[in-house]
Amino acid sequence: MDSTLVISSPLEGARENHKDNGDAFSHVPFLKKKETSTLTNFIWPKEALVKAHEELREPLVDLDGFLKGDVVATQQAATDIKEACLNHGFFQVRGHGVDLRLIQSAYDHMDSFFKLPASTKLRAKIRPPENMWGYSGAHANRFSSKLPWKETLTFGFHESSSGPVVADFFKSSLGMDFEQAGAVYQKYCEAMKEVALAIMELLAISLGVDRLHYRRFFQDGYAIMRCNYYPPCEEPGLVFGTGPHSDPTSITILHQDQVGGLDVFSGNKWKTVRPRHDALVINLGDTFKVLSNGAYKSCLHRAMVNKETGRKTMTFFFSPREDKVLTPPEDLVRRDGTRTYPDFTWSDFRGFTQTHQRADSDTLPNFVKWFQDPSRPPADLYD
Repeated sequence: MDSTLVISSPLEGARENHKDNGDAFSHVPFLKKKETSTLTNFIWPKEALVKAHEELREPLVDLDGFLKGDVVATQQAATDIKEACLNHGFFQVRGHGVDLRLIQSAYDHMDSFFKLPASTKLRAKIRPPENMWGYSGAHANRFSSKLPWKETLTFGFHESSSGPVVADFFKSSLGMDFEQAGAVYQKYCEAMKEVALAIMELLAISLGVDRLHYRRFFQDGYAIMRCNYYPPCEEPGLVFGTGPHSDPTSITILHQDQVGGLDVFSGNKWKTVRPRHDALVINLGDTFKVLSNGAYKSCLHRAMVNKETGRKTMTFFFSPREDKVLTPPEDLVRRDGTRTYPDFTWSDFRGFTQTHQRADSDTLPNFVKWFQDPSRPPADLYD
């Protein structure tokens, strides 16, 4: 959620400058204080750097009653979610059933990874286009301006008969020393999928359609898991950890540490989000906006940085299987009287975000315009 989907390799220039400087990457992987020419790659236009001056009053939805089958609690949760999704597409949940010890263990392994020397982290470097999972600094291979001030470790998750895909990724990319980390993140992703499917059921109830419609649609879904580290920045007023964007995926489940830095655009202004250690942040993405026939909003959000303290988050981007056609429920279309978006697959949309436009507030309308253009290249060009 606080990241664009497409990821790439660390700054080539910074890596060359620091390749013999030991752990220069372990604190700020992008530049040192005097490298102002490199800093310019991160600076955003002044008009985009508007500060948030008030806190978002988003619903804090308790899932405990829903998970226990309580009818009254389920209806209340669905009502709270509907209000949030009509307004800004953002809410938090507690009583989600995820063991807080598992969350803390995932943070512990994240801390250990990002403190490693650059040479070790780069063993898992992303090598697009054949390998989109691994370590990245600033997405600099794809973009040359308005770079995000962060390091990331990204990997895919789906249920596979061949074995635990997350655990296998850690062992194959980083070695057996990271076997325990892989096991922790495998369990974390499995827990996040259970939360995601519960949210899908509540979203269906809130929209007044078959309560199992979205749960069934996403049962064999795919996810992208990303660990984000936002280092302290000498000029926090000039850069973003991640710039303003809506996630292209369906829903995003985020856990953030207590530093703060997540902002949501609501009521024509930016508002801060209070971190809650026992809650999970939920925001809707563009793909679910399509699946709701445009009824629910895709959350516009951003990640800020600060001068004194690094910030860490764990983000679970959930999507349907890539070949599934994104079509809203028939009952919803019948009620609305028309289709808002054309039929397309998640693979179509994902390909667009990787080859045409970085994720921002205009990604979905620009994709639809591109997708309906008869002169566009065939979709399989981006597979």
